[in-house]
Amino acid sequence: MEPDGAPTSSVGQTCDVGKLIKQGAEARVYSTTFMGRPTIVKERFKKKYRHPTLDKKLTHRRTTREVTAILRCRKSGICTPTVYFVDYESHRIYMENIENSTTVRDYIASEQKETQETNPETLVSLAQKIGTLLATMHDNDVIHGDLTTSNMLLRQPVDSSSPVVLIDFGLSSVSGLHEDKGVDLYVLERAFLSTHPNTENIFEHILVTYRKKSKKSSDVLKKLDEVRMREIGRASCRERV
Repeated sequence: MEPDGAPTSSVGQTCDVGKLIKQGAEARVYSTTFMGRPTIVKERFKKKYRHPTLDKKLTHRRTTREVTAILRCRKSGICTPTVYFVDYESHRIYMENIENSTTVRDYIASEQKETQETNPETLVSLAQKIGTLLATMHDNDVIHGDLTTSNMLLRQPVDSSSPVVLIDFGLSSVSGLHEDKGVDLYVLERAFLSTHPNTENIFEHILVTYRKKSKKSSDVLKKLDEVRMREIGRASCRERV
């Protein structure tokens, strides 16, 4: 069922901004070229159930937040797609298409299958890269909001020098609150362990590196523990009900 207010175009269809490759509840993603460069266009569409003035304000704010988060990350040395152009009238972000890449999700599955190990050494190295990236991002007060291994890319061929490229900042924000950063880590932890079973040791390497690299890690990791305990309490209440 399509989200209310979503366009009727289907994946694979070509329109004025390129070929539709993904449709979500908030935006459409197209593949095209811009100034001769392979480009991804992210377009937030109108929500018919919202008042037009409110919809325009909210969409503008979310587009601005996403671009701000990407630029903050790039300024701090984190690899993200390059933003080529932003059209605030059509709510479209034109950004670099990271070609010849694989998601961290697929890479982890591939390494586990190839080595027949749950926690091969290559994944320890990857975990350290992710921990460093998250520490830098949070020290610059960027909250990603949707940290999963599907939103992290590795350029191919993958080797020890391959940086992790962070994508999809659609739920991002700027915040200095330790609570927000702890929740960000918790979202990744839940996504990581549910997608990649028996990788608790690998995720622990992410947190160990985060602790070493982040200037504010102590307070953030305390908040992570608090978020975990709250979620355990909520789960227990649901079971009793």
